[in-house]
This record gives sequence, C-alpha cells and structure tokens, in this order.
Amino acid sequence: MTLKKTAYADDEIPIFDEAVIYKRGDYWQMRMWLGKEKKYARFSLKTRNRDTAIDKAKKQYHILVGMEMAGKTYYSLTAKQGVQLYLEQRKKDIEVELITEGRWKTIYTHLQHWLKYIGKDTKLKELHRTDCENYFSERRQTKKRNDIKISQSTIVNEQSTINAMVSWLFKRNETYIEAFDFKKLKPIDAGDLALKRPIFTKDELKRIDEVLRVYVHEPADDKNDKNNATKAVCGYFNAISMLTGMRRGEMLQLKWKHISFKDSAQEVRNADGRFVDNVFHITVPGAISKVRRTRQFMVGDDRYVYGLLHLAAKRIKFKDLPAKYTDKTERFLEKNLIAIQREIAEDLIFSIDGETAITPRALYVHFDNLLERAGIEDAAVRGIVHYSFRHSFITHKVNSTKDIVAVAEMAGTSVSQIEKTYYRTTPEKMLKNALAL
Repeated sequence: MTLKKTAYADDEIPIFDEAVIYKRGDYWQMRMWLGKEKKYARFSLKTRNRDTAIDKAKKQYHILVGMEMAGKTYYSLTAKQGVQLYLEQRKKDIEVELITEGRWKTIYTHLQHWLKYIGKDTKLKELHRTDCENYFSERRQTKKRNDIKISQSTIVNEQSTINAMVSWLFKRNETYIEAFDFKKLKPIDAGDLALKRPIFTKDELKRIDEVLRVYVHEPADDKNDKNNATKAVCGYFNAISMLTGMRRGEMLQLKWKHISFKDSAQEVRNADGRFVDNVFHITVPGAISKVRRTRQFMVGDDRYVYGLLHLAAKRIKFKDLPAKYTDKTERFLEKNLIAIQREIAEDLIFSIDGETAITPRALYVHFDNLLERAGIEDAAVRGIVHYSFRHSFITHKVNSTKDIVAVAEMAGTSVSQIEKTYYRTTPEKMLKNALAL
C-alpha cells in the first residue's frame, strides 16, 4: 500500500511514505492510496494544528492497513444503493418466472420499511449483526393509527426478506455480515382470534353487495364525472374481490383470455337457494400467482362479470352495443361473447385502456367510499382493509363447508395456511361439537 505520488509540495507531509497530509483552507486533510481498491481514501483530519494532524494521520494509517490485512475495504455502498442493487437482481427473476411481479413489489415494500429503520445513507460495511435487534418493536409502532398494530407474521416476513438481501450482498463482498440477528419472537398462537385476519360479517358483505349493485352503474348515469370509468372499474374490482377471494396482485394482472364463458348459461342454485344465471371459469396462470401454481375455479355470478365485459366492449366500440347495461344488453353480450372476447383477449380486465391496471390509490379511494356507503363505520378500528375481502371469502367458505381442501384450491393457498391464518371457531360450531355423539 504505497502512494502513487513520490514528489511532494511544500504544504504536503508524507506519513510513513505511504500517505500524505495537506492543508485545504485552515484544516488538514489526509490522502492515502488503497492498492486493492485502486482508489484514494480522502478525508478531513478536522484540525488546524500540524502536529495533531500528523498524530491523527498515523492512527488512520494503521486503521486502514489493519482493514486491508483483515480483508476489509474502505469504500462501501450505502444501504439505499444496496437495496437498489438487490431489487435490480430480483427484477431479473421476474423475466425468467422465478418470482411474480407481485412478489417483487412485496420485496420492494419490505426493504423500504428497512431503509426507514436503518437509514438510507448508512454504509453497508458499517452494519453489525445486532443493528436490527429492535426491528420488531420499532415496526410495531409505525402504523398510522396507534390502536392498530402491525401483525407479527407481517414483520417476520419482512425480516426474512431483509436477511435474504443481506446474504446476497455478503456473497458479493458488499457487507461484512451474512445476516442480522433479529430477536427471537414467541410462537404465534394460532387459536387466538385476536390474531386472525380481520373479516367482514355476512351482514356487512350483504350490505356491500347491495351498494355495489348501484355503485358500478352510477358512472354511466353521470356524464359530467371525468373519473367515471375509474369509479366503475374500481367498483367491479371490489365486487369480484368479494366474489372470488382472489389476491389483488393476481386480479390486476388478469386478462380477458383468462376467463372462459363456456357453459355460462347453465342455471346453478347458489348456497342461499337463489338461482345464479351465469357460471364463469377463471384460470389464474402460475406466472401471475403468488404461489407460482396455475389454478382454475368456477364463479357463480349474474351481474358483475358481464358488467365488466360491457365496459370493455364500449372501450373497443363494439358494433351495435347498447349504451346502457340492461337486460337487453346482457342478451346482446351473451350472443356476442366469442366475438367480443376475441378482440380483448390480451387486454387487462381491471383497466381503463386495457393496457395499464388501475392504481392502488384509486382502489383505496373507492374502497373507502364503499365502506362509508355501506355504513361500516368501525373498519379502521378493526383493521379492515381491501384484502379483508379475501380473508372473509376464505373464512366464510371454510365455515360453511367441510371440504377445506376445495377452499384451499380455489383460493390458491394451502390447508395449513388456512388453519393457521383464517380458520376460526364459532358459537354454532362449539355447540355442534358439544352435542355430537
């Protein structure tokens, strides 16, 4: 480790012939060539006194030499730069279908939370294994409402993402640690109902459904509303979420070619005894599924899917399409299903233009409007969010059927995940168990 420079100016003082100090203004600076890194280490000694500067420079020299002998480097990426590198690498995994775009967005969100905790300008090579030992307690306090705690499982998943990134950076010599030592947490009590995902009651879902029947058609009646198309699509998005329990990321990537209208005219009696006129087949490709597994299921619906199809047909200006959605329109759609779907097969279903999915912000706005109109006033206190449609779908399905495997297949999850996260007992179930022989 020697200086590239061998001739010194009058105001430059060599240190062990391998570094040099010099004045810039009133303060002394130090410069030292790092042979392995092919760069100069430059920094202020923060003193105006010549003798003090020499003493400080000698100490810094020994520190830098010690780092080199230990295999460490002086220059380091910041935490923000490390996150960017890792996200770029994981984005390549989308292209080869190792992860979904939805999973990438989850990783992105997890790491943004970590940056807020650790500091975006923190040097990666200054990180220690114990730097995140209080991550759990700090994250529990970051919810906008003080009366709502972030779930333990959410934070555990974040910690797993963080350590996966740190391990990746360690293998590329960007950190000196392979993982953080997060505090060991107590096991989650799977039987504690307070820890289950918040859900809508059946009565609330009925009220939401009644509001949606009107909500999705209001934009067509209001010609002056510039955002009427967004309102309609968001309304249908909420309706299909409630109807299918699909994940938001899956729905936003769903295309018209993923819906099959075969046998849609058959009459099927619903669980409540009502006849459902239309049954649709939905295929969720493994490429857009969180669990990377293709699944197919049927949906009994007599209004929402056709309503969405009507919006799409209006967008492409399908010939002779009725302007308003009526019984006549429904018969027209049934007659022209194949022709319409052929034109929009590659279009996103939940989109204004067929190419760009509606934004999460728009979804949140209309979700809040929906809850307000349905008279659900304590949603924030209960922790109700848009994902609660999925939670409610799975929970109510499990409680109304003995075939938990069928529910898992339809929801694209596992039986163990349902038992751990969604299954909850009810007074009716407890009474039935008590009276059973």
